Amino acid sequence: MVKFSKQFKAQLVPEWKDAFVDYWQLKKDLKKMQIHCFNQNLVNKSPEENLPQRLLLSPVKKLSLFSSGWGHKNETIQVHRKLMSTASNGDLYETELLDQFEETNAARDFFARLDLQLNKVNQFYKAKEKEFVERGESLRKQMEILVHLKAAMKKQREQGCLNPDSKEDQSISSSICFEDESIKDTTDQEQTQESLASDCEKSEVQFCDSLEEQDESGNLVKAKRAEEGKHTSLSGRIFSCQGKNLKINIPLTTPSRTISALTYLVWEDLVNQSKKCRPEKAKLHINKTKLHRAEKMIRGAYIELFKGLSYLRTYRNLNMLAFVKILKKFDKAMGKQILPIYLKVVESSYFNSSDKAVRLMDEVEDHFTKHFADDDKRKAIKYLKPNQRKESHSVTFFIGLFTGCFIALFIGYCIMAHIAGMYTRQSDTIYMETVYPVLSMFSLFFLHLFLYGCNIYMWRKTRINYSFIFEFAPTKELQYRDVFLICATSMTIVVGIMFAHLSCTLKGYNSTQVQAIPGILLLMLTVVLVCPFNIIYQSSRYHFLRVIRNIILSPFYKVVMVDFFMADQLCSQVPMLRNLEYVTCYYVTGSYKTQDYGYCMSTTNFRDLAYVVSFLPYYWRAMQCARRWFDEGEISHLVNLGKYVSAMLAAGAKVAYEKEKTIEWLSLVVLMSSTATVYQLYWDFVKDWGLLQPKSENPWLRNELILRRKFIYFLSMGLNFILRLAWIQSVLHSNIANLDYRVTSFLLAALEVIRRGHWNFYRLENEHLTNAGKFRAVKTVPLPFHEVDLD
Repeated sequence: MVKFSKQFKAQLVPEWKDAFVDYWQLKKDLKKMQIHCFNQNLVNKSPEENLPQRLLLSPVKKLSLFSSGWGHKNETIQVHRKLMSTASNGDLYETELLDQFEETNAARDFFARLDLQLNKVNQFYKAKEKEFVERGESLRKQMEILVHLKAAMKKQREQGCLNPDSKEDQSISSSICFEDESIKDTTDQEQTQESLASDCEKSEVQFCDSLEEQDESGNLVKAKRAEEGKHTSLSGRIFSCQGKNLKINIPLTTPSRTISALTYLVWEDLVNQSKKCRPEKAKLHINKTKLHRAEKMIRGAYIELFKGLSYLRTYRNLNMLAFVKILKKFDKAMGKQILPIYLKVVESSYFNSSDKAVRLMDEVEDHFTKHFADDDKRKAIKYLKPNQRKESHSVTFFIGLFTGCFIALFIGYCIMAHIAGMYTRQSDTIYMETVYPVLSMFSLFFLHLFLYGCNIYMWRKTRINYSFIFEFAPTKELQYRDVFLICATSMTIVVGIMFAHLSCTLKGYNSTQVQAIPGILLLMLTVVLVCPFNIIYQSSRYHFLRVIRNIILSPFYKVVMVDFFMADQLCSQVPMLRNLEYVTCYYVTGSYKTQDYGYCMSTTNFRDLAYVVSFLPYYWRAMQCARRWFDEGEISHLVNLGKYVSAMLAAGAKVAYEKEKTIEWLSLVVLMSSTATVYQLYWDFVKDWGLLQPKSENPWLRNELILRRKFIYFLSMGLNFILRLAWIQSVLHSNIANLDYRVTSFLLAALEVIRRGHWNFYRLENEHLTNAGKFRAVKTVPLPFHEVDLD
């Protein structure tokens, strides 16, 4: 049977851990009290008293101390309830020990902590319940507006106001009056939005431009205080009618919306300069697409609210069970029965007696079923309570099977390559220039993926909520076993084909078909990646492609956690990207037919493209920092941008040094690379990992640590420092033993991938602790409709 402490730890909400009952500390206090009581009994024990007699008399003593009511003389404790200074904080409980307690000091400390935990749980529950109730009320109003707009659109369609055959979007239109107004909004995302208006049942509903912006998928909202010079104050149109003003906020998360908003903004500024405050008529439209986006935002907010209420229900049940368990332990250890007395207080406390969250949860389920599931409760439950994918034993079996096949094939490939002298300085130049880049590229990619699987395993083991941070769908996210299966299967295929190709090469088969084998391998895995059929983890593949698209089109896409996290991974995969560019050039240009491997390195365009590839990951990451600064207005993003600019300058100095190896360029490489390394190390340790805090509870670390052993953090910082210096080898070009320089470069690239995989764990640990510090366990989804007060 699993102990309750393990169940409690496994089921609690990770981000709310500090708000739960400190069950483990209460157990420690109880153990100290038990030891103190045992020592006291040894001192006071009479010589004729023996152990059998004490065991026989103990049940009688327990019964004599039992009290089930309040106000009786034989009660052991009495719990007082008093109001706190502010009514919003609720009641405060305090336990008084009566004369029956001989171990007064130890018992007083225990009950003082128990009261502290009860008061903490009540206050946290009340605060979260209030927050969710306010969200529920806002969602109810949002839903009413959406229903009215959809009804108005349906009514006008029935009346023939809209032409179904028109190629333009069907919309609601109305004539409205407007006036210029300067808008300032101090929300966490500031952007210009589209102005919309409609006539809803002969009553005009007005909308205006807004500077609010949130991510359409409901990314985490970080509280932001407005600073001087950080607001975006723009001229927009405020529409009013009958004293009521509304605005619709559709996030600018795509390039088309961003460009359209900027174009609209410039045009409005030009118009406002020529027409200042002149009343005139304007006709605006709400089309079906924008209503659909608003509906999607409200639906996401309902799902997140239901998830938060589910967490709150778990919070109440687990805490109630924790109080029962610790009181039972107290009764058993001390031979007293305070469970009925104190449990009555806990049951009547706010967190256990309030039913607001329960009723709101039922309302949310009913509204979601009615408006988003066509009154189909099963369909609604699939959205509100998605089931986790069950882990299959077959996955574990195939991991072992393909891992064994990979090891066997890899050993055979290494033996064959060693006998043929492929990876020495006297190796076959054609093979190393044409085939080896393919193997190196896949090895680096799947090594990175394997380390990601290891990260997932460690994040789950340490209760780091990576799914919430990355905003993964619970039914579609990859588990670490899935990642290991992909790596084992893919590398088995890659090494198997490379083994077959090397065998053909050593036997003297140099036909075009044989030389095309590596290219066919690359094409095959590319086809699998973009395959439109629902096979081989389609949702994960498409999510990966969407993230890559967002990175490539930076800064036009709004940056979320998974986007810049993936861009950081690409910064460690520059050698893989360069190999990908070279291999693509080799096969696309048809050079493999003549084995002219020097064509892609000698042609100016392809050679320059190879240099561009070296800069692209840092450029993408810098553009993401610029976009985040534009959205959030925090100077730290500009400082982070400087880190990637320094990396680009160091990479440019290395490129120049490769072309012209002079002492001047070497000095510049050392200077720029050293500066970039110091910059990166500071950001790794202080910003990304949150370490090196001299005044923290854990000197030179941070106040909160997930790993128990502190020396691991110091070892990790040392390892990260050493691996950050790998660029020295790229400057010195020293060879290891008799290995080809390409193999040496591959080993250095693999070390950088390992460093990145090691960095990933601490980066997510710091992010998780930041969320936990703010008790942020559910996403704050933006709402589309907002009322504006022009006074």
